[in-house]
Parts: sequence; C-alpha cells; structure tokens
Amino acid sequence: MKTQVICFANNKGGSGKSTTCANVGYCLTQLGKKVLMIDGDMQLNLSLSFFSDDQVLDYAQGDMNLYYAIKNQRDLKNYIVHTPYENLDMIPSSTLMSSIEYELFTKWQREYILKKCLGTIVDSEEYDYILIDAPPTLGGWVMNILCAADKVVIPVEATPWGLFGLGNMFEFLDQVKQIAPQLEVHGIVVTKVDTRKNYFKQTFEVLHDLEDVHVFDTFIRVDSSVEWSQDNNMPIMAYKRSCRSAQEYMSLTEEIVNRK
Repeated sequence: MKTQVICFANNKGGSGKSTTCANVGYCLTQLGKKVLMIDGDMQLNLSLSFFSDDQVLDYAQGDMNLYYAIKNQRDLKNYIVHTPYENLDMIPSSTLMSSIEYELFTKWQREYILKKCLGTIVDSEEYDYILIDAPPTLGGWVMNILCAADKVVIPVEATPWGLFGLGNMFEFLDQVKQIAPQLEVHGIVVTKVDTRKNYFKQTFEVLHDLEDVHVFDTFIRVDSSVEWSQDNNMPIMAYKRSCRSAQEYMSLTEEIVNRK
C-alpha cells in the first residue's frame, strides 16, 4: 500500500487538533499500521503526547528536529526518532518553528519544501501513514504541509465559537488546491463535545449543511481521562484503553482508514 500523508489542520487554536492527531496515530498502530508522526507546530503538543517534557525540550533545542531539517532542506529520514511505542515514529518540533515562515520566504518553490524533504520517506513506502500536525495559522508553512499531504482532517470543537474561522480555512484550502490538486478534505471531526449543551446539536447542523464536506460520524466527547493521559505524555489508548475517549478515537481512526 502506498504511504498516505494526512494532515490535521484548523486555523483556530484549541480545536483538539494535536490531541486528535496523536490519538489517531497511536490507534493506527493498534490496527497493525506503521506510522510516522510529524510535529509541525511550535507549541510542541504532538511531541509532548509521546515524550516527557525534558525529552521534548532536548529535541527542540538540539538539531534533531523539523525546524533544522526544513531550514536546511535536509532529507527528513535522518530526523526520525522512535517513540516508546512499537511502529510509531516521530519527527519532533522546535519552538523555532515560529520563524519558519521567514526562513521559507526567499526559497525557490517554497510551497514544496516539506514535500521535497519527505520524498525519500514517502517513496520508500516504509510507513503506511504519515500524520502531520499543522499549527493553528494560515500561511506559507501550513501551505507547505497541505502541499505535502494527500488528505486533510479538520477538527472542530463543539463550542459557541468552534466554527469561527472555518470559512477562512475552506477559502485557504481552495487556494492550496490550485497548486496541490491532489489534496482532498477527508472530513471534519467534531471534538470537545458536551452532549448536554445545545451547541453540540447546532455545530452538527451547521456542518451537515456544508456542501461537499464529509463529517465523520464519530465525535469526541469531553473526557478528563484525556487530560490525565496528556499529563502523563501518553496517548489515551495507551494510558487507559477501557475509557470512553479511547473507544471514540479508535472508532474515528477506523472511519478515517475506511473512508476512501
């Protein structure tokens, strides 16, 4: 099977993007897949989902991270580190990612630098999936991530302001598709759901009215177990397999895999 590159993106912060990316990545390994995670966000949340704070800072401050590789246009296969979990590898981030836009600005064909740096890994077909966590912005670096991806999953939180900025996200995706026609919106996943609140129903109604956009059936409810797992730098499925969120992320992962 050809390696699939999926990015998780939303220009609104707090959408549960990194949490969703991390947990889907781990659940894919439970389905027998080999996965590479790429932390494209200067907030380091994806890296912190698998490594201790000290370890993440070590990666961020050294030269074994995404920022260093992209800045110098290096082959990313030399920047892969193993997580504590089988069949799950990572290219960690750096807080310096905040200045990556500046680094890319003068480069030739700057929208395709990540795609080029990923070329060897994708062509080797060593991984079934490469998952990329994008920062909550719309700019040259997110464009790089989308140009390198086959599919984008958009997490949206079920709160009164969860849909804020989604229109901008779709306009941006339309622009990207002009230079990356292979890119598909794989679907929207609704996160941070509290079924007792009305926004949950409103969010779903608005999303289902959007034309040509798939909304995944599985939604992710608010669950304190997720926060506990994050405190322990673990994906929820590894931390507490029996909890509700673990089952929800597993169900979402199966939907992502089975949706063509």
